[in-house]
Order: sequence, then structure tokens, then C-alpha cells
Amino acid sequence: MVTLEEITRMRAPIARCFDLARSVEVHLAGNVHSGESTIATGGVTSGLIDLGQRVTWRARHFGFWHNLTSEITAMDRPASFQDTMVSGIFQFMQHDHVFRVVSSDETEMKDVFRFTSPVPLLGRLAETLVLRRYMQALLHERNSVIKEIAESNDWPAYLGNLGALVDLNSCRRKGYC
Repeated sequence: MVTLEEITRMRAPIARCFDLARSVEVHLAGNVHSGESTIATGGVTSGLIDLGQRVTWRARHFGFWHNLTSEITAMDRPASFQDTMVSGIFQFMQHDHVFRVVSSDETEMKDVFRFTSPVPLLGRLAETLVLRRYMQALLHERNSVIKEIAESNDWPAYLGNLGALVDLNSCRRKGYC
């Protein structure tokens, strides 16, 4: 099994960062290179993914199209959530997202991403030579997009909350401002 960690600091409130990390639209914005999309298979296809909900992603990696269904298996808003693969190419995949307030205007997001490659014997070689680096780069790219959106004025569009900029009380109540 491979375990990857990535820490990203953002100049944004913790609730905003937490919800952006659960946004299907933000996830898709962070994976444009792979042609990623969601598939309507009884799960979430847009908006914020919540505890017990599933989403099926379709993306192209290493020249092949793959489907991967994950479920939010734990959530403690706004401190953490976990998604776990329920079907897909990996033998095992689990992603912990942990958030903490660094200062009044800064949040730290720590990702712990664990996976086991699809083929046991060749998989270990692939994990070491290719997958570890590839998955770390995807994780870094995704977190860079979350940071960019969280620190921009565009964040409400990704949370389905355009009125939050107009209604400052609502924005503060949800912890976004």
C-alpha cells in the first residue's frame, strides 16, 4: 500500500475550504487534463458530496478510460471527511481530508491518500516506479485548484451560493466569510 500526504495552506475560512474540497465542480476543475466527468449511476453528479453519498467519476489515465465510484464514509464538518473507493481500478483507495485553522484568515488542509495498485505483483513495481509520483502530482494539482478558488472571488459559484457575497450575514453564518 502507498500512503501519500499533501499539506496546503489557504487564506480562507475553514468552512469554505472544507466545502470546496467536497464540491464536484471543484474536483472536475482540478482534473481537466484527464477529461474527467461524473456519471449518473444513482449517485451525486453535482454540488457538495455529503456523508453516505456516492459519486462515480470517469477519467482517462495512462491512455485508458476508467470509472471509479467513491463514497463519503466519514465526516466531521468542518474538521474532516473521508472518501473510500467502493468500485474502481485500485484494489483499495481511501482519502482523508483534514482541516485546521492556522489563523483567523488561514486554513491548513492535510490530505492523506492511501491506495493499493490493481495488480498484486506488477502492482508493487508500478506503485514504486509510476503510480506514487503520478498520484502525488494529481493530488497536488487538485489542491492547487482548491486553493486558487478558495482565495479568489469566484468561490461562491462553486458552492451554489452566489447570494453569499450579497448577503454578508448568510456568508458569516455558514462560516464562508
